[in-house]
Amino acid sequence: MKRPLYAVAGWLMVALGVIGLVLPVMPTTVFMILAAWFFARSSPRFEAWLLAHPIFGPPIVQWRENGAIPPLAKAFAVVGMAGGFAMFWFLVRPAPWLATLVAAALLASAGFVLSRPSH
Repeated sequence: MKRPLYAVAGWLMVALGVIGLVLPVMPTTVFMILAAWFFARSSPRFEAWLLAHPIFGPPIVQWRENGAIPPLAKAFAVVGMAGGFAMFWFLVRPAPWLATLVAAALLASAGFVLSRPSH
């Protein structure tokens, strides 16, 4: 019963990761890492395909081996978070408590990304 759900979740993560290629405020690598995790539990064939993919595979392998995030991915992640917060701030005009909550979550996320090894 779990395998089909994991497979669907894996493909959903792949779709979100592909969307992240064109939208600067959505990550790609995180979704692909999650897709690989779901595929590892549902389909060895899809997991192997994702790990061998020339674009998506290397960051996933680096993450699995060392918990590493490539420097360019770190830069895109932090810039994307900052850009997303700026859009949120200027377009939504959130209440101060909400802006503080979102800023704290993004700062914690950025801190985690920057604290990971690069290779």
